Amino acid sequence: MSTQIQALPDRAAMRRLSVTLRPRARYITGILALALAYYGAAKAGQALSYTGSVSAIWPPAGLGIAVLYLWGLRWWPGVFLGDLVVNLELLQGHDALPLSSLVGQQFGNMVEILVGALLLHRLIGARAELDRMEQVTGMFGALAVATAISATVGTLSMLAGGVIGTDEVATFWRTWWLGDLAGALTVVPFVIVWASRPAASWHRVKTYEGAFLLAAVLMLAGVAVSTNATVTYLVFPVLIWVVWRFRAPGATVALLLVAGTTIGLTAHNLGPFSRQQIDSKTLGTQLYICVIALTTLLLAALLSEREQSAAALVEAKRREGRQALAERHRIARDLHDSVSQALFSTILQTRTAEKALRSHGESGPIARALTAIGEQTRGAQTEMRGLIFELRQDPVENGLVAAVGKYADQLSCETDLTVDVAGPVESLPISHRAETELFGIVREALVNTVRHAGATTAGVRVGVGQDAVRLEIRDDGCGFDTERREPGHYGLESMQARADEIGAALTISSSAEHGTVVQIETPLAAAQNGA
Repeated sequence: MSTQIQALPDRAAMRRLSVTLRPRARYITGILALALAYYGAAKAGQALSYTGSVSAIWPPAGLGIAVLYLWGLRWWPGVFLGDLVVNLELLQGHDALPLSSLVGQQFGNMVEILVGALLLHRLIGARAELDRMEQVTGMFGALAVATAISATVGTLSMLAGGVIGTDEVATFWRTWWLGDLAGALTVVPFVIVWASRPAASWHRVKTYEGAFLLAAVLMLAGVAVSTNATVTYLVFPVLIWVVWRFRAPGATVALLLVAGTTIGLTAHNLGPFSRQQIDSKTLGTQLYICVIALTTLLLAALLSEREQSAAALVEAKRREGRQALAERHRIARDLHDSVSQALFSTILQTRTAEKALRSHGESGPIARALTAIGEQTRGAQTEMRGLIFELRQDPVENGLVAAVGKYADQLSCETDLTVDVAGPVESLPISHRAETELFGIVREALVNTVRHAGATTAGVRVGVGQDAVRLEIRDDGCGFDTERREPGHYGLESMQARADEIGAALTISSSAEHGTVVQIETPLAAAQNGA
């Protein structure tokens, strides 16, 4: 028993030690993995060099900046170890560099990567996806400043060590800066985009079209720099196609392919850049890669912004629709609780007054006035019910013809007017908004028929032509003067305003012998654009 009791604290201590060592082990493993990746990127850059000391592109700079930007500055020892191994190799051999120059070079490289990561955080924020113009321009500014620091420190170190003369400082600095910048512009966007959302990036690119376009990029990039003719522009159309279809994920992969192909073929003395002197050859390929990278990334960001703006507009319309529906429900509730109840109370009070007058044998002007008030109030209550019904739900949810039929049935039950509705059962080739406005016109016309026409029957016809939807409302009432406008009556103005909203033509004809005919012709193009 005593042995077991003594063993328990030891086991607990071992577990605590194990828990403590696991993060440390993962950290050390990550440091070594980053050092190995940095060294591999450096060897790739050296393999694509034009001479033993000139590399047109330096991928490790981009790799180090991207890793420290995404996962934090705590991983700097991995960059330091990788760069240290690369510099130790430069101490060996016939063309070994002075130790003091290599120490200055390593210091400049570390400052470059630390400053680059910090500037990226400052200028584009954490975990940016390079899908906005300001992020791409901010990234370019951060990389340009950071690589200029390395080029400056490295050039001064080589000058102090006697590796270069004072007359070579400008060319050496330019080559160093553009090499680091070209490497950063091709590697940093790829790592940021693919490491941030690997599954989404892969899902976007893993299509037959994606494979075809990337193969086309590789082929045209090779053709562009493998002939003596100046046809480097050949790769731009397919790059634009890649950006159009796959945005930043496809664009960053295409940039790696273009950069690697261009430098590799030029290093093997192929293409227009290879015929130039070493300084001009390096400058030409570096500028070519930087221009392609910046142009492609800016275009991808521009298209992404356009895509985001369209999505935001759709969401704003949805949100506006939800808010409008909520406001309609509130108004309907307020109308029901206030105006509708007041009308109902007025009808009851009018009936009470009529009964009181009849009980005293009164049948004069006061009794007739009360009867008229009651009829007008009942008409207003009927219209109010229709408005509340329309506000509480989408009246044309099932189409215009179905909505008019439902309203006609309700109107026939509440009044002496019989309404016949005819039209296509299938949906009309016009927008939802156009159907809503047409329904409002029908409702206004039928309400006017009930109030003023003294009609017994009415008909609503909906027809679809090749270029327009035609709506007709006809009644057998007493008609009216279409040129005369009664004060306080706004039915005709309301109908005309609704027609103007959707670009429809409204015509009204009326006579005592033939009743009233309201015709609305809605052009399909105008009604569809009014969605």
